[in-house]
Amino acid sequence: MLRVLAVDDERPALEELTYLLRKDPRIGQVTGAGEGASALRDLSRMLVEGERLDAVFLDIRMPGLDGLDFTRLLTQFAAPPHVVFVTAHDDCAVTAYELGALDYLLKPVRPERLAEAVRRVEEAVHRASPPGDDGAGAADDEMIPVELGGRTRLVSRRAVTHVEAQGDYVRLHTADGGYLVRMPLAALTKRWEAAGFIRIHRSTLVASAHITELRFDGGRAAVQIGDELLPVSRRHTREVRDLLIRKFHHAPRGRT
Repeated sequence: MLRVLAVDDERPALEELTYLLRKDPRIGQVTGAGEGASALRDLSRMLVEGERLDAVFLDIRMPGLDGLDFTRLLTQFAAPPHVVFVTAHDDCAVTAYELGALDYLLKPVRPERLAEAVRRVEEAVHRASPPGDDGAGAADDEMIPVELGGRTRLVSRRAVTHVEAQGDYVRLHTADGGYLVRMPLAALTKRWEAAGFIRIHRSTLVASAHITELRFDGGRAAVQIGDELLPVSRRHTREVRDLLIRKFHHAPRGRT
């Protein structure tokens, strides 16, 4: 059973959130806090006393310690809980993602949407990587918030074929187009390596599941992803080749 903390400075919103969380059969304990500072004290006390906290469901715009600063402080804990933002503001989704938020819910919260967030928390808590594979199925899907024409859109990580660095941003490439996200490529590489993403160049990260071919021409390597042929740097050639060999050996054989 999950143990969660709900944080909101507006009492009616906090009461509604804790009520909905307590109705979920996957949650065993819900603690409520009316501000970020008191929530941080509750969290510190729980951890000191050896209690487990699986997730924090919190608002963003709060007086004093707001939700974003609260999440930044969580990085100081050895085993911080997962974070789910519950807010009336849709302009902080990209920042929330950069801070590692597991989900981003907009008020008024629909019960079915909250249930989906709880499912994500449950899977994140109990997730275990199967031994001996390249990690492509080790992590669940992740929804990436991107800004598009003044609106926030969620893009599935499974839809991303490759990522290119563009200054302080990265461009996520999908079959539907490209989307800019403010995040260093190195940080995204570390975050997505368990999902089968691999660096092929200092400016390129690719989803191994979307690689259909590895080519060599004049001593230079490239990978085929859809209609695009992406160059592989000499530094990363051996790693890419070894990964694709492992994928081939672990691929299910058809009956003859």
